[in-house]
Amino acid sequence: MNNFFTNYMSNTKELLKIIFIILFLAFFVACAFSPNLPKVRQGISPPEKNALLTQDKPLPRIAYKDFLMACITVSRGQYNKAHKYLLQSLEKDPKSAYLNQKMAVLLKNLKDTPAALKYAQKCVSLEPDNAENNILLGDLYIMQKDKDLALIYYNKALNITPKNQQLRLIISNILIKKELFAKALTYLEILIQENPNLIIAYYYRGRIELSRKQYGKAEESFKKALSLNETMEPALFDLATLYHMTSRYMDAIKIYENLINYYPYNFAARERLLKLYLNLGQNSKADKQMAEIKRHSKPGGPERKIIGSIYLKQEKLNQAIYELDLVVTAWPNDYQSRYYLAAAYQAKGDLEKALEHFYIIKQESKYYYNARMNIAHILEIQGKDDAAIIILEQIINQGKTIPEINLMLASLYETQENYQKAIEVIKKGIQQNKGNTELLFRLGILIDKSGDNISSIKYMEKILEIDPNHAESLNYIGYSLAEQDHNLDKAMQLIQKALKIKPDNPYIIDSLGWVYFRKEHYKEALTYLKKATQLLPDDPTINEHLGDAYLKMKDYYNALKYYKKVLSNKDISPDVIENKIRNLEQLMGEKY
Repeated sequence: MNNFFTNYMSNTKELLKIIFIILFLAFFVACAFSPNLPKVRQGISPPEKNALLTQDKPLPRIAYKDFLMACITVSRGQYNKAHKYLLQSLEKDPKSAYLNQKMAVLLKNLKDTPAALKYAQKCVSLEPDNAENNILLGDLYIMQKDKDLALIYYNKALNITPKNQQLRLIISNILIKKELFAKALTYLEILIQENPNLIIAYYYRGRIELSRKQYGKAEESFKKALSLNETMEPALFDLATLYHMTSRYMDAIKIYENLINYYPYNFAARERLLKLYLNLGQNSKADKQMAEIKRHSKPGGPERKIIGSIYLKQEKLNQAIYELDLVVTAWPNDYQSRYYLAAAYQAKGDLEKALEHFYIIKQESKYYYNARMNIAHILEIQGKDDAAIIILEQIINQGKTIPEINLMLASLYETQENYQKAIEVIKKGIQQNKGNTELLFRLGILIDKSGDNISSIKYMEKILEIDPNHAESLNYIGYSLAEQDHNLDKAMQLIQKALKIKPDNPYIIDSLGWVYFRKEHYKEALTYLKKATQLLPDDPTINEHLGDAYLKMKDYYNALKYYKKVLSNKDISPDVIENKIRNLEQLMGEKY
């Protein structure tokens, strides 16, 4: 009897030990495999407990053994082994929503999102009314950057657990990112009704109103958030941004100063504050802010790019190079700093150093294409036009639609008098940037230079259909009519309209003077042509026009003066001017 009792007690202890281990492991795995939902923020009620922690339908015994082995391997950090045991467990019980969910979570943590999606989709199909499963699937779609599908499953989960404030806030945030502001506001208003002290809801509402340019409502929402938490960093930053955008610069400065008082390492706020001081001419405050940025950072720190960029704008090139060189040495992939450094070398005239840094900037950087354009520009300065053309052709062949690149490349071909190639480049640019008046205007000029003035005028007229106030096109058509000595009244009308749009443009002023010349109103012609030469003293065409006007007014000395000025320009063909000078000198000889 005693032996029986002793054996019984011993067996009971072993049994209790086994039960305790199983319960512990079950608790552990529930924690280890629980989905990584976004953290609960201040003022948000925590989500309901995971219903999957309790099993209504126990796993089959044969599946549970593998599941426990998965738990043990997870506890040891052996996630690949855990995956193997979970697969074995699922083979024995493939319709277990619980096991499918745990597999989805494991794969999510292993960063295998496509595989995790497969299991999450299955567990939702098995238990469509389980909020946690729907949230998990929504999380995975977010990781796949599919906001639309994520919203579907988040909303399903919200319908199951309508009091889940965190989930409602997540949905609001996605809607804001999709710029579905009206829908986002609906969710936020419900949150505010349920919790009037929910700071983050007021902040998000402010962000929406700021995006919608409802500045009064945005300010009200940001101030409400700050009344609940006066040190809320993003609310302070966005309120200052609002004041900055609406030209309330002193209010913006006050908020930025308040922000960096709480958060001295918010260098984005310091940079904006520094630029405001400089723009408002508060140089002593700007100098102090520069010193503060240096005090709170170390040379070579990424924050110091602010200092380097400011020095670059101030044309303090040596200081800019010093700061930016330290940054790119410490952070070789900081392409923004490297771009500024290259620009500083370029401004200093050290073109080889500039090229060295521009070439390092990789294609994934947003500064890449500007860097390549600067490379082409430097190569052009160095007289390496063919190399510059290769750089620009490469960019265009990559499918990048930047009109400035087409214009720059066409200009290089134009310099080589390869007008046909230049025209092809501009036409390709127009295909990618339909309605771009700058490209159309350049095309008209090139077609004219290639000898087809009639077609060039048609392009100018097309530009005016897009933009009736395109001053250059108005002037071009008017000047062409004046050159042809045809329909001078229309030419006058077009050029006068252009001059109202750009009253200080010397080319338009010259065109008006030339129309007066063609109409034989020489006194008026002189007035405008003299003004044009004052604005653009070395332009050969304007000087020739002025010489012609003086000749008609029988002021031979001034006519000769401006003809000789034309002749000093190396970019013109001298034959016509030399002939005018000979004729004029002969006329003056006969007269005097």
